[in-house]
Amino acid sequence: MVPSDDHECAWKAHALELKKQLDDVAEKQRVQQEQLEALQKKLFGKSTEKMPPMEREARRGETTAPEKSQLKRRANAELRAAKIKTEVVEVKVPATEQHCPQCGGGEFTPLGKGKPSSVTEYVQGYFRKRIFRRETLACACGQHVITAAVPDKVVDRTQYGPGFMAHLVVSKCCDSIPLYRMEQQFGRLGIPMSRSTMTDLFHRTGELVASIAARIVELIAQSEIVLADETPMPVQDARKKPYIWTFIAGNLVAYRFSLTRSGETPKAVLGGSTGTLVVDMYTGYNSVTGVDGRQRAGCLSHARRKFFKAVDAAPEAKFPLELIRELYVLERQIKLAGQSGNAEHARVRWQESLPLMDKLYVWLNHEKPNHPPKSLMGKAISYTLKNWQALTRFITNTAIPPDNNRSERALRVVALGRKNFLFAGNKEAGENLAALYTVVATCVAHDLDPLAYLTDVLMRLDATSADRVDELLPQNWGARPP
Repeated sequence: MVPSDDHECAWKAHALELKKQLDDVAEKQRVQQEQLEALQKKLFGKSTEKMPPMEREARRGETTAPEKSQLKRRANAELRAAKIKTEVVEVKVPATEQHCPQCGGGEFTPLGKGKPSSVTEYVQGYFRKRIFRRETLACACGQHVITAAVPDKVVDRTQYGPGFMAHLVVSKCCDSIPLYRMEQQFGRLGIPMSRSTMTDLFHRTGELVASIAARIVELIAQSEIVLADETPMPVQDARKKPYIWTFIAGNLVAYRFSLTRSGETPKAVLGGSTGTLVVDMYTGYNSVTGVDGRQRAGCLSHARRKFFKAVDAAPEAKFPLELIRELYVLERQIKLAGQSGNAEHARVRWQESLPLMDKLYVWLNHEKPNHPPKSLMGKAISYTLKNWQALTRFITNTAIPPDNNRSERALRVVALGRKNFLFAGNKEAGENLAALYTVVATCVAHDLDPLAYLTDVLMRLDATSADRVDELLPQNWGARPP
């Protein structure tokens, strides 16, 4: 029986449909295989297979003179030595060795100050209990007695001084040591210290410095260039997915805690301000970017990361990676020459960086049809093209960095703390933690010792009015005369 034309057309249509379904299945399998390989590489890959930091890539091929490296190491050693308390121990020559083999005499006189040799030793930390013996006086009439007042304390009815409270904060917020480990350390020193007591002191300190942290946030909102990022910070209530956000402007570093990842936090910090916001393409920042808000500058590191993930499946991804590397080499050369922000920096970006970005743009449009949209390479190309205007914003303003890596680095201490102490207890605990992170990180950004800063400022907060809180900010504290 010869099939009719209608039957033949139906079979062809059915065959085309089957072929389309097979192609769709093959494409899904290919995408899933790419995702599986990327996950395996992330979890089990050797460090050499993971994306190298751009700072190291920009230095690739550079040679450093041994003399220069030696001078740098020597300068660092001298800087560290200057911070160590020095103790001079006089070592006398034993009387039994005071005998001259030449003349047989035994009378010796000192020759100079002596030959120095040194050793660096660790002295275990210790607690010091101060007992204030307050003078009590009685009047000669026998009718009146006076007693010296109790010295000022950071918190009423507490047995712990500002130095101890500052130590708790710096250990947790700077060194990411959880309180239960500090409890064990104190126990080895023979000091029974309750973890609940330390928790209360930690959060009380957060409440005390909240005004300083809030002022730092205000100053960041007034800045022209702001970098931002966010990372999860769980609380005990597993139904919520809170985040800690960071906002950076110059040497000011602020953190904010929120129970969600919505745009309410950027709006609360930067709402109504103008300038440039350097962030990734997360839509939560849309609430403060737009016609009446800040212009958005993108992050080249995020684009680079996507091409790096695709390089195994699509070796042609090495081309954009090399172009981005050349951009960072230019930025490094400007930084080493001490020309950041000046006319030469603007010239390099306009005459050398811009042609590299134009070259990348042409290549992306040429390659886009060759890669399925859901493949790793297709996603990398689409991401870069979609956000091209934001990614090239740094070309016209030397104050804008090409990425928001600094804000990502500021969140490393949060991520390490999350790994060690797992979660914040509740919303209030998260807010206290963010306030303390803010103060400690801003101290570090100003090359201040956060322990010395907090020990001093905690005793001065109660006597400082709200309109004078700027006097206690790290940048002003570091500039005050000793």
